[in-house]
Amino acid sequence: MAKEEKVTIRKIQAAKSKHQKVSALTAYDYLLAGLLDECGIDIILIGDSLGNVMLGYRNTLPVTMTEMVIHTQAVSRAVKHALVVADMPFGSYQSDPQLAVSNAVDLVKAGAEAVKIEGAEYLEAIRKINKAGIPVMGHLGFTPQSVNKIGTRVWGLGTRERGRLLKDAKALEKAGCFAIVLEMVEPKLAQKIKKAVKIPVIGIGSGENLDGQILVTYDLLGLYPHPPKFVKPYIDLSSQIRRAVKSFIADSLR
Repeated sequence: MAKEEKVTIRKIQAAKSKHQKVSALTAYDYLLAGLLDECGIDIILIGDSLGNVMLGYRNTLPVTMTEMVIHTQAVSRAVKHALVVADMPFGSYQSDPQLAVSNAVDLVKAGAEAVKIEGAEYLEAIRKINKAGIPVMGHLGFTPQSVNKIGTRVWGLGTRERGRLLKDAKALEKAGCFAIVLEMVEPKLAQKIKKAVKIPVIGIGSGENLDGQILVTYDLLGLYPHPPKFVKPYIDLSSQIRRAVKSFIADSLR
């Protein structure tokens, strides 16, 4: 999309019909969000992955609404071009659809323009959030908030699971999701899902030929020490930072 234009939900959805791909990355702070936005990224996700890469949690489960609100505020202050999407953290939508609406409202008040919910088990919450005027992005395949139940693996290898994922994608579209993230879904199935729904399908570890791609920015930059196997680091910033810091220490001791 043109860098000078503000990215909106309608533009994200229209991109699919125009055969235009969308790009998405995560950001958790003002400085990095501003850099991504300057470069013309279409979607910035304040992912609950901030629990891993920013806060040192073992997984995303401990992330709280308070933490998501603080990081959403920081990111939204920097963004002028991209669509700002915030993850609904674990526990913020599963138990009660009305609580889900309240928490989604808090993220919008913090600066988010849409929220993301994992799984297809919470269609009522998705519908109610949409009814409140808040766009929802779906998320299928590997859903990190369910890691204790499902583990980490590629999804869609068996016939039954393939059918369920396809059905779930259609259900998310019907519930009003404006786009779907497919994480670690078998690429041929991901292609089939892309063709089966009218909304954009954005992949992470699910093959290249989808409507867009998303990555955790720290993985892309080579900053996170244990990136997923499907990630292609575009630079090794961790090594460059180490060299710079060691040079500073050496200069300081002269």
